[in-house]
Amino acid sequence: MANQNYEKLAKDILNHVGGETNVNNVRHCITRLRFNLKDESKADTDYIKNLEGVVTVVKSGGQYQVVIGEQVAEVYESLMRVSKLGIGTADSDASDEEDNRNVLEKFIDFISGIFQPFLMPLAATGMIKGVAALMTTFGVDPTSGVYQIINFSGDAFFQFLPIMVALTAARKFKMSEFTALAITVALLHPGISNLIGETPLYTLFTGTPFESEVYTTFLGLPIILPPSGNYFSAIIPTILAVWAGSRIEKRMRAFIPSLVRSFLTPFFTVLISVPLAFLVIGPVASWASDLIGVAFTALQTFSPLLFGAILGVAWQLLVIFGLHWGIIPIMYVLLAEQGSNPISPVAMVSTFGVLGVVLALMIKSKEKRVRDIAIPGSISLLFGISEPTIYGLMLPLKRSFVYALVGNLIGGAYIGFTNAAAYRTGGLGIFSVLNMIDPDGTVSMNVWNTVIGYVIAIVIGFALQMIMPVPLLDKAPTENDSKNDKEKTATADELLESASEEIIGSPLTGKVLSLTEVPDEVFSSEALGKGIAINPTVGEVVAPANGKITALFETCHAIGITTESGTEMLIHIGIDTVEMRGVGFDALVEKDQFVSAGQTLIRFDINAIKEAGYSPIVPIMVTNTNDFVDVIMTKELQIEKGDYLLTTLKQQERGL
Repeated sequence: MANQNYEKLAKDILNHVGGETNVNNVRHCITRLRFNLKDESKADTDYIKNLEGVVTVVKSGGQYQVVIGEQVAEVYESLMRVSKLGIGTADSDASDEEDNRNVLEKFIDFISGIFQPFLMPLAATGMIKGVAALMTTFGVDPTSGVYQIINFSGDAFFQFLPIMVALTAARKFKMSEFTALAITVALLHPGISNLIGETPLYTLFTGTPFESEVYTTFLGLPIILPPSGNYFSAIIPTILAVWAGSRIEKRMRAFIPSLVRSFLTPFFTVLISVPLAFLVIGPVASWASDLIGVAFTALQTFSPLLFGAILGVAWQLLVIFGLHWGIIPIMYVLLAEQGSNPISPVAMVSTFGVLGVVLALMIKSKEKRVRDIAIPGSISLLFGISEPTIYGLMLPLKRSFVYALVGNLIGGAYIGFTNAAAYRTGGLGIFSVLNMIDPDGTVSMNVWNTVIGYVIAIVIGFALQMIMPVPLLDKAPTENDSKNDKEKTATADELLESASEEIIGSPLTGKVLSLTEVPDEVFSSEALGKGIAINPTVGEVVAPANGKITALFETCHAIGITTESGTEMLIHIGIDTVEMRGVGFDALVEKDQFVSAGQTLIRFDINAIKEAGYSPIVPIMVTNTNDFVDVIMTKELQIEKGDYLLTTLKQQERGL
């Protein structure tokens, strides 16, 4: 279907569901548009069913579902282009799904989900920052136009990182993206610096780590700004502000009449959220940073070795939260008062343990996605920029992050034990070594101890990752996986198609059902094609044949594959499981990836599906049924993955 036909179909559907004003929200899964309509009686169902490109219409669970098939993503995109449904809206009516993961898994998923969408630009600009650092090292005038433009190119993304974070956090919190941006840019307003005068009105918490000078107030309440005087690069205040805004927005939507909801909801959300961010969220985040800084200073006085070990491990963890900013001012104070600071060398070592692990991953990992992040990430790490690699690889891989932290611990302990110190501020990463040169220009053991610490971190991180199994993104393979891989090779040989037919293996283990037994009329009516269903006993989907992944919905509950012989298949895990928003589903492949028969595609939690109130039955359809003379199904009642499932008979081989 051509682009113009997608748009024509999208307009036709929109007009006959009652128009934009009748749509609360619309989403899509791998086969259908899912409308939440204000009044379903306004929809002309018979007309929509007869549209070319529409398979059928289903009304279920309060949703008006227009079944399109595998082109649903293109129709949805066209619908967003020809309407204003995607602007300033959130799927606020969707219920929060039950989440059985532990706190660490939820946190990793949350942070990764926030940074993944802009990870590659983040890595690229980190590399540019490294180029800028390299320019100054080789004598380029930092006031020159060449340096300034290169520096702007690399630094701006980090400077305005809260804007990127606000956008993705809004999606996580199911909040209007533009309302979230309105809250965030208020924290970045250039006029904030004008709030700081020459003389403070008064000082709060004098003599404590939370001591704060107050220059102005809001309705009598003190406005407390961070030491830097702005919230540039502030991640935690941004996330918390957007979270608070999402809660306020939800209340406003429920309270404000629908007639004026579209503009009064963002009006009150921003009006309440921004003062809350300045008066409460921002100060609390700043105090947390200050408290951590004081703790590390006390630890350094007590035991340099312990200080080095703990800070070496903690620095990257602090970077994740943006709490490292509480330690950086202490580094400058120590430089000013004592002429040196012991914090900088240990803080710098934290990127090198990560670098060692990343170098090992580049050698051992077979995943293209890992290498795509690791290659530019290693360059950024060399220049002291760790965020792209931390958010893109270390957090999702988990165990690899632990290996990096072990390297940082031992490297940091060595640097702390030798009392290495920085005598100036300057380059990051490998160029930070220049900061350790003695004030008289001597390259003493202070420099070499720092270098040794960096090397220790790299070597240990590299060695651990080379010795240990290389995990897949989000899940490490087990011994059983390796055993299964050998079995899968044999299965692939068994599933080689003949000249006139293609034999398809089962992608699941479980009880075989007729497609007519599936509790969804779109599947049971064979509207999407002939097929079969399996009530799974094992939560794993494998490739039924050699082929290419042609569709993979973001919630990982459905996947499409086109075999080498042209059979197009759709495997839909559970019924209405799109509502689970990906919880309990873990995709191990990507769209457009070529896979071998028996290769694991998706793992899913059967109990989580049942507990969420959905059927775990998996319909398996041949979506291009019309290309074949017949599709013959297995007669077995119980099936194992890789067993014979169905045969597609090719028309040309039948002499027709």
